[in-house]
Amino acid sequence: MSSLSPKKKLFYSLGLLCYVFSAPSLFGQDDWIDYVTMKEKGVMSISIDLSLDLVKPNYKNMLIVGGQFQDCYKNGFPHKEALESLFAFSDSTAATINKITDNRLTAFMTYQCMGFDVFYVKDTVGLRTALTKMLEANFPANRPYVKISRDKSWGYYRNYLYPRDFSAEYLIDHDYLHDLVLQGDDLLGQRKVYHWLYFKNVEKRNLFGKKMKNLNFSLDSIAYRKNNTLPYQLTISRQDSIDPLNVYKLTSMLRGLSGSMNGQYDGWSTEVILKE
Repeated sequence: MSSLSPKKKLFYSLGLLCYVFSAPSLFGQDDWIDYVTMKEKGVMSISIDLSLDLVKPNYKNMLIVGGQFQDCYKNGFPHKEALESLFAFSDSTAATINKITDNRLTAFMTYQCMGFDVFYVKDTVGLRTALTKMLEANFPANRPYVKISRDKSWGYYRNYLYPRDFSAEYLIDHDYLHDLVLQGDDLLGQRKVYHWLYFKNVEKRNLFGKKMKNLNFSLDSIAYRKNNTLPYQLTISRQDSIDPLNVYKLTSMLRGLSGSMNGQYDGWSTEVILKE
């Protein structure tokens, strides 16, 4: 049975295809993760093979091939109907490159109704000509984009694509943010954000709840899960920005504070808001 390409894994769920990050595999081979970042015109998704930070092929040329897709949400991400053409574009690009030179797909980006595949390649002779000919013949409506540059040190991969100061928790937050983006959310503005926490005893839960009240959180519900190691559940909420940096600061604070009380932070959720 053939396996899905990294791009198709990225979007596999919700009727779309969406890559799900698994923290234990962080330093395994061929580790593709996705995260989002805010740019001048809106949100950008980057999916990257983290394993290449440890072991890289000796390819000294960077190649970016991109194209525009027509059917997208107002946040710049593709509708389900646009995915097949997006995959066909990437598959045809990869097939053309494979005929000419050794290469490695390192990342892909989605931004403002455009998708970009990022490769590092061994040779560039004839590459631009072959790609331009193929893309103009098969995908003229996609406004193809081809960029080739020398990058012996893999600076673009390290300095632009690779996430800064990330952790497993950071990537778990981004997995959910990416899920929202794929549904058309632009991550802008404030909205109610819910958080779930668990504690060993009711005293610790009450103490944590008191501290949350002082930080303007609402205490939405409590529950007792008899069979859980940490049976005392608390659900809290607050109006917050879900900008990626703000989310990570917020969840880090809640993880740290609950951990100091021998509790456990169990994640967050919010409503999807579609850009009008």
